[in-house]
Amino acid sequence: MTGELDGRVVLVTGAARGIGEAIARRFHREGATIIAIDRDERGLEVLADALGSRLRPVAVDVSDHDAVQEGIPRAIADAGGAVDVCVNNAGVFGKAPLLDITPAEWDHVLATNARSVLFVIQAVAPVMIRAGRGRIINMASMAAKVGTPGEAHYAASKAAVVALTRVAAMELGPSGINVNCVCPGYVLTEMGADTRTPEQVAAWTAGSPLGRLQSVADVAGVVRWLASDEASPCTGQSINVTGGMVMH
Repeated sequence: MTGELDGRVVLVTGAARGIGEAIARRFHREGATIIAIDRDERGLEVLADALGSRLRPVAVDVSDHDAVQEGIPRAIADAGGAVDVCVNNAGVFGKAPLLDITPAEWDHVLATNARSVLFVIQAVAPVMIRAGRGRIINMASMAAKVGTPGEAHYAASKAAVVALTRVAAMELGPSGINVNCVCPGYVLTEMGADTRTPEQVAAWTAGSPLGRLQSVADVAGVVRWLASDEASPCTGQSINVTGGMVMH
């Protein structure tokens, strides 16, 4: 894959921290121009200071349809009018007992984690269709496949991403666009940090045949592969990055 990304444009949502930041840094290191989307303006400034001229920070709330339809096409135009890879990574975590989830909590998690994926695909796919090629990679979770008590709204949002990925792959494939998603397991990022205890981390680690949790670099590596020419036969897939905790 050496040199494959030179001159390519990669759009990453939720790029200011965590998995999104790791993905942005990985693609940037290999020569891509990064359109970094996040609503955290300060986080984007820090990332831009670190990565320099090939990082184009754009403050957009991806759950806002109008903001996406205005901000993302403008960012693509400013980057030269093309986007080769889109990584829908923006997300929030939600934790509450099933019977206590409020309509506002449900709507917030579903809007950020699932509805935003639709909005961003609608913004980038026309550019890819005109080019006759593209890669769209959506961030789901192993919660989409197994769920966890207390996380019904989070699991539902990520299952929606898996289903949306399949349909998008069917509809966009004839235009040369591959659409896949990644289902990480337990990755110790800032998101949801207040829900963890040392005992939970130890139990999660013991649940993996590999005996370790996943890192942001692990996830970024799989995303990078899905964006490569080597992954051209793959579309509509939901790839686990769980250390074997989920095998289906």
